[in-house]
Amino acid sequence: MLVPDFLPRPEDLVFREEGVKVTIALSKRSVDFFKTEARKHNTQYQRMIRRLLDAYADHHVRSRTARASGRRAKAARAS
Repeated sequence: MLVPDFLPRPEDLVFREEGVKVTIALSKRSVDFFKTEARKHNTQYQRMIRRLLDAYADHHVRSRTARASGRRAKAARAS
């Protein structure tokens, strides 16, 4: 199954939002990528990773909500 590209560009991951501290092990490759991009955009790499995860979660919450709305509309039409 091909998934459309919905991920934000690195420069779209630089604004501030409230966070919760967690411990996670990431690949060196990923951390190096985000550190490089963060330097280019004068921000923190952790903040960029957080925004990427937020975008992923938001996308899937919206998809789930849209599917649920579609099922409700279909049920209403069937009534």
